[in-house]
Amino acid sequence: MIAVSASDEQINSAELVKIEEIVNHLPVFATYDADRVKTVSQTVFDLFSVEDGLDALFGLVRDNLPETLWETAYALACDVAAADGALRNTELRLLEEIRYELNIDRLHAAAIERGARARHMTL
Repeated sequence: MIAVSASDEQINSAELVKIEEIVNHLPVFATYDADRVKTVSQTVFDLFSVEDGLDALFGLVRDNLPETLWETAYALACDVAAADGALRNTELRLLEEIRYELNIDRLHAAAIERGARARHMTL
């Protein structure tokens, strides 16, 4: 989630609020220490500043997140990307990379993306 928010170098309030909302309310984070978000954020920023940092980030994700939660991770990344009402090219490229790295089936990804779009529509 943090990587998608930081991908366009414009971490905005809507994305930060969405991350906080997700961490505070979704069952997958029930036992997660919300204070870790700051540490995780700094790790993401550090990795983004070095060559091959994105590869290292995906390695960390694959090593620490059960495969059964990879689609969940993609769905949450889509929600954060859609939170501000605009998807930038850098966010779209990162979402594409997440799909590839986490082996998310294209049809499943399309359904997840459509759900995120529907949840974040405005009048």
